[in-house]
Amino acid sequence: MRIGIDLGGTKIEGIALEDNGQIPIRERVPTPSHDYNEIVNSIAGLVQSIEQQYGDTGTVGIGIPGSASVKTGLIRNANTVCLIGNDLQGDLETLLKRPIRMANDADCFALSEASDGAGTNSNSVFGVIIGTGCGSGIVINKQLVEGANRIAGEWGHNPLPWPRDTERPGAACYCGQLGCLETWLSGTGFARTYHETGGSKISAKEVMQRVSQGEQLAIDMLDQYIDRMARSLAVIINIIDPATIVLGGGMSHVSQLYTEVPKHWDKYIFSPEPAATELKPPVHGDSGGVRGAAWLWPL
Repeated sequence: MRIGIDLGGTKIEGIALEDNGQIPIRERVPTPSHDYNEIVNSIAGLVQSIEQQYGDTGTVGIGIPGSASVKTGLIRNANTVCLIGNDLQGDLETLLKRPIRMANDADCFALSEASDGAGTNSNSVFGVIIGTGCGSGIVINKQLVEGANRIAGEWGHNPLPWPRDTERPGAACYCGQLGCLETWLSGTGFARTYHETGGSKISAKEVMQRVSQGEQLAIDMLDQYIDRMARSLAVIINIIDPATIVLGGGMSHVSQLYTEVPKHWDKYIFSPEPAATELKPPVHGDSGGVRGAAWLWPL
């Protein structure tokens, strides 16, 4: 039995995952987001509760916002800021008296979909969470690729490829750069672009409702978004050449992406033939992160 923990900004979710992919136990608790010690205790408590209900001990994998430094092991780049500078893995291993495995939440999403989701039959998977931000991960032969700096797959913090004059320099990103993919392709970025082009200040979901109602501005913004997504994924295909790309997060519900983006990306891909890469929606939806955390311990 594998235990997966997804440490989110508002909730901590834990599951028991069996070898056949079944989840007999799922439990959630609120995230004490301003108290590091309470977060550690809450995670340990979830693990203990799941094991008591299951009647056995299990391996523990944790998906977190941010990542651990290669040099120090301390958490960095986490939007739950009380984690930053702490040895979360070490503290939990001490408390739980066993080794644990930990990865970025977007990496966990990619691993979940590669293990028993949309990329099950693929030897290479690029998984992207496109919600308020834009995180991603790479899985090769069912193994997560972390990279020498543990930033493999940080696609969202690269510039928009083949930019038009009107797209330079781009919006400021929280990372300190201008025009990062996250500022264009996140749901937040899509809604901002719609507003800046003359539309109301509404959510990405509401923009898509206006697309379905036939509003021309919303349709134009979706067409523009599709082209930007195609350019951005073409770079991934040129470099990694994955068999499957899986989209998660709020924008993954935009059905037009799966039919239209592949029609556009071929003109940016360095190949005389249509790309064989498949673009797919997730199988496990919002459960991808917690399932992927459990799959950090492979069969």
